[in-house]
Amino acid sequence: MDRKAQSLDGTPENPNVSLPAEEIEEHHYVNEAAGVEENVRSALGLKFPSFSQFSPLLAVYWLILLVVIPLHIHFHIKVEFELKLLKANRAALMAKNQNLTTELEQVKNQIETMKKTWNEQNVSRAQWSIDEYCRIENNKRTCVSCQKGWLQSQSSFYAVNDAEPPRQKTWEEARENCRGKSSDLTVVDNEAEKAFVKDKSWVNDGIKGYWIGLRVEEGKWKWIDGSDLTNQAWIQQHSATDGQCVTSLQNQEWRSERCNETNAWICEKKALSV
Repeated sequence: MDRKAQSLDGTPENPNVSLPAEEIEEHHYVNEAAGVEENVRSALGLKFPSFSQFSPLLAVYWLILLVVIPLHIHFHIKVEFELKLLKANRAALMAKNQNLTTELEQVKNQIETMKKTWNEQNVSRAQWSIDEYCRIENNKRTCVSCQKGWLQSQSSFYAVNDAEPPRQKTWEEARENCRGKSSDLTVVDNEAEKAFVKDKSWVNDGIKGYWIGLRVEEGKWKWIDGSDLTNQAWIQQHSATDGQCVTSLQNQEWRSERCNETNAWICEKKALSV
């Protein structure tokens, strides 16, 4: 041959050196494969990256996985914890709701019991009122405006509690006793009532006076209804000193005594309209 032999990669070789037939054939196949690949790339217009070009992309993928997977695990654990917490709160709320339901039932039962007791008391009170104000005399029930044992004057009734020692009471104790009878200590409005109360303040060896509803408050004589004593002549000889209360006694003027002393007492309440 006139032209010089070339190497497989196209570079001139030494013409004096010859290659084995197998090696020449192998290089021929490689060149053909390379040519086919190049032809496919050209025909399809594609450019396939080499393995070295894939390495940075794979590194990025691995980096993303290393970040995402721990975050996924973290949020999964957090969600599981929150879910357990919500379940625990739900259980607590259900238990609390059950307790409230039980308490509500108890309150309802108490209300029903109170209603029943109240109704029974009303019936009992009504019967008491009938017996007190509509008494049976000579097999006939007669209704009056005055409760049995009470004395009437004008539009009020009075209960004279002529208790002797040791059943006498302090001013506060006497007032509490009157309140238990749906009344209060006597409040005197005029001269006629004052004369009536004084006349009913019966004299007894063990009684030195009857409490009425007049005492000193902040240096002034005041009645228990909050009104001031308008006629100072009724007790003008006594100075208004806190802790002093007033007693009434037949044939004597009103007296000022320490409220914590014990005496008899007079209760008053308005007449019942019939």
